[in-house]
Amino acid sequence: MTAIAAEGSPAIQDGFEHPALFYAGRSEYLEGTVPFIEDGLSADEPVAAAVPRHNLDSLRRALGSAADRVMLVDMADAGANPGRIIPGVLRSFVDANKGSRRIRIIGEPIWPGRSELEYPACVQHEALLNLAFDGRPVTKLCPYDTDGLSAQAIADACATHPLLIDRTGRHPSERYDPDRILDAYNLPLDPAPKYAVERSADSSTLDNARWFVTSYARAAGMTGLQLVDLEIVITELLANSIRHGGGTGAFRIWTEPSHLVCEVSDAGHITDPLAGRMPTDETQFHGRGLVFVNQIVDLLRVHTSPRGTTVRCYLRLPAA
Repeated sequence: MTAIAAEGSPAIQDGFEHPALFYAGRSEYLEGTVPFIEDGLSADEPVAAAVPRHNLDSLRRALGSAADRVMLVDMADAGANPGRIIPGVLRSFVDANKGSRRIRIIGEPIWPGRSELEYPACVQHEALLNLAFDGRPVTKLCPYDTDGLSAQAIADACATHPLLIDRTGRHPSERYDPDRILDAYNLPLDPAPKYAVERSADSSTLDNARWFVTSYARAAGMTGLQLVDLEIVITELLANSIRHGGGTGAFRIWTEPSHLVCEVSDAGHITDPLAGRMPTDETQFHGRGLVFVNQIVDLLRVHTSPRGTTVRCYLRLPAA
């Protein structure tokens, strides 16, 4: 077998390098990732690996004592909601290592087992990385399991990564077009089920909306801490609708077998593709609410257009 080498290559973008690593099986995975990590450590570069648990364990064993010098993150936990990967995992690591000549990160947000519901947010995340880290001295290697992932996922990886690495070598992607991916996956969400409860809120009824949503969730079996989280979520989303979406927001709430689902729709249009996916500070007036929501929920889906915006949140119900 030809080894897959993921060592650095000339930057495809100014500062930010974003290669996809196509691998089949554990051996190819380690051949493509371990040298990437070891070369970074040899160059005294900060290195992180945010990958699902099974691959995280393989990396830890292969690296031995060197694993102590790498920030290892279980992506299935930290990145369960793809919307919190950039602000909660990647930017925090990059910002903590400002001044480094180069920073290396292995990030695997898409793996066999990701649901069809999660996938659009995952591929949007991969496309947005090219905006979020443009110009920064970061190399972000993204492994893709060619045995377990669909042909569509592999094709999308070719569109979101300017450099492709496989057993035959390194190849500039002829299909690189992240803007197309962002447009293609900004799809209208499936309609809420007929049994969903729908209400609307404005500045005078926001308190009542909070009470109604938390009462519904309490009856559905959510815990006290989850109710606090849900109250924050509905407050932030409706406040955004009141402030930026025409003064009112329509909200719907329902349960599915494993989740409570809550969505808010309004007449606003989110024009910043990174809204909700970048760290914010208190000087910023826009985008902070979605960042808070992304950190709380188990999955966040968004559809936005000049005709309006719908934000849908999933929170896992306690096991029976």
